[in-house]
Amino acid sequence: MTYLERASELRNLLEEYQRAYYTTGRSPVSDLEYDRLFDELSAIEKEHPDAVTEDSPTHRVGSDLSSDFPEVAHTIPVLSLDKAYSAQEVFTFIDRIHRSNGAASFVLEEKIDGFSIVLYYRKGILERAVTRGNGSVGNDVTPNVKTIKAVPLRLSKPVDISVRGEVFLPVEEFQRINLTLDEPYANPRNLAAGTIRRNKSSETARVPLSIFCYEGFWAEGGFDDHIKILSELKTLGFPVDPNLSYFRSSAEDAAARLAAAGLEGRACSYSDLPDEIEHHTRERKSLPYEIDGLVLKVNEIGFREELGYTEHHPRWAIAYKFEAPQAQSVVEAIDVQVGRTGRITPMARIKAAKLAGSVIRNVTLHNQDYIDSLELAVGDTVAVSKRGDVIPAVESVVEPNTLGNTTWKMPSVCPECGATLEKRGAHHFCPNRNCPAREKGRLEFFCAKKQMDIEGLGSGTIEDLYSRGYLRTITDIYTFDWSSLVRDGVPGYGEKKTSAIAKAVEESRKTPFRRVLAGLGMNEFSHKAIEILQNAGFRSKQSLTDLVADSAKALEVLTSLDGIGPLTGAEIVCGLTDPDNIALLNSLEELGLCMDDGAVSEAEPTEAQIFAGQSWCVTGTFDHFQPREKAMEEIKKRGGTEVSSVSRRTSCLLAGKNAGSKLAKAAELGVRVVSEEQFLAMIGQKEETESVQGEAQEIQGSLF
Repeated sequence: MTYLERASELRNLLEEYQRAYYTTGRSPVSDLEYDRLFDELSAIEKEHPDAVTEDSPTHRVGSDLSSDFPEVAHTIPVLSLDKAYSAQEVFTFIDRIHRSNGAASFVLEEKIDGFSIVLYYRKGILERAVTRGNGSVGNDVTPNVKTIKAVPLRLSKPVDISVRGEVFLPVEEFQRINLTLDEPYANPRNLAAGTIRRNKSSETARVPLSIFCYEGFWAEGGFDDHIKILSELKTLGFPVDPNLSYFRSSAEDAAARLAAAGLEGRACSYSDLPDEIEHHTRERKSLPYEIDGLVLKVNEIGFREELGYTEHHPRWAIAYKFEAPQAQSVVEAIDVQVGRTGRITPMARIKAAKLAGSVIRNVTLHNQDYIDSLELAVGDTVAVSKRGDVIPAVESVVEPNTLGNTTWKMPSVCPECGATLEKRGAHHFCPNRNCPAREKGRLEFFCAKKQMDIEGLGSGTIEDLYSRGYLRTITDIYTFDWSSLVRDGVPGYGEKKTSAIAKAVEESRKTPFRRVLAGLGMNEFSHKAIEILQNAGFRSKQSLTDLVADSAKALEVLTSLDGIGPLTGAEIVCGLTDPDNIALLNSLEELGLCMDDGAVSEAEPTEAQIFAGQSWCVTGTFDHFQPREKAMEEIKKRGGTEVSSVSRRTSCLLAGKNAGSKLAKAAELGVRVVSEEQFLAMIGQKEETESVQGEAQEIQGSLF
């Protein structure tokens, strides 16, 4: 047997075993035997490149070569669906269809919350995989899609066919992967979309994506109803979602047709539709993948053609969404903001929309990868939510634009200083440390409440003083002659305002070193990281300087601390050895700022440890704690620990005004909620009324 014959035999065996696994859930051979055959094929192809074929299973492992995802035109209609947000809208849709054709039957499918893809096959071999794009043009992501084991590289018949499907990531795998990421994804859909757009297909191969296919378009021939199409897709080797419902005039007739087609599903009569919508809605939480709605389609292909299409969607299908988006709007423009670290954040400027009691015009788009995952373009209609009840975010594209605009791309240069942008990981950065936007950002961050809390130096004032040339660097805050603003008659700076700023600047010299250090805004120097360092005894500039004198030893010490991993440790060492940071700290020390928070006291804590062993979450706004981190400081003084979200293990939620989703979560889980007034009484900062005192005692009693 020649090597070409052996390679062909191995490909056939591996394809047979893989198809059996994805249709029955069982493989005819052990994992060890499959790997042995796979390795043998890989060795043959490595030694004999002419043995490699487009349908070889070795493509599943991906390549380390970078891809630029060229744009290609679709050859089939790739339209959106009309939307319904109530069951009644679905019933109205059916009534309209039946008025035109009383014999029409329907298929109800799960709307997989994933990433839309179109697979193009020629003579049964996967030729191209293209993202949905704007419906007319998408990106070629073939090498990445080939790594998805559920996507057949070769079909059981040599047909020319185009197939629509939804790539998704199982919930269990999403949760496992998200735990390993420094910046977790919001949901499985976003992680799946980001994975499909990795520059190297070998990286995509590491994420266990899957797919369900739901529409097929044959170059020649075809089938006369949707049930037969799904049956043929399954025969060809495509995974088809088994959780469908099929509606005919009688459930018995529907059952017989499903059985003849070899499909799983629920056989129903038309009158069963309300119960089926309720069934799928109820069962969605138990599924191993996420769905965000249901899709009802006319089954008969001929009648579909009679009903036709609008410019945006087919008239023969409707998507029932479980939850209506909080707001919909149109993206009017996309521009970028430059942060103090140089990080570039794209922002969508949308048509004003009311959302959770406020009017939203600007929405963050995070980074280019996020925009690519949405395939977002100017002019698109989008669904907008408020994540955590605070940050407006674009969740999905509801309707692509009709202007012909394709996915928006990041500019190549910084809009503030013209420096060429650099991409590091998922984000773009301006590398120019003297970029005006970065300088203003550093000043604003340093003066903010959570850092130095210099009253009077807000973003507006800093912007004005920067534009006039008075402030450029952090040290300028302490060397500038504030009284000159009055002497020079600078508009907007009277005696009262200027004196207040000068006083706040002077007071800030007494700010503890931990907040001075945080105010510099070095990578990974969060307040939490600084707290860990201080608890480990690194409470002064000198102790940190001594720590990083030997970088390798410093990294070993840092990563031994609970809460600091290798990445954070490396960033801390990098920040403390950066010449610019060293010079700035030395200058601030010369200007009289605190550089030592003192030794850790061996004496008993000054405050009674009434919250020892308890975990607290803080949310909302407060009258006595501004910023609210000051409330958490009071909790920590008394032995409590901080958690960022509410879970069953949370001891208490301190809830201020506009507490939002965390308050609702606490109520759902039965977590004790403490008001600001109750909290003040508990820590002895408010004269207790009889009722408040009783409530505080009850809360403390339940905690200890």
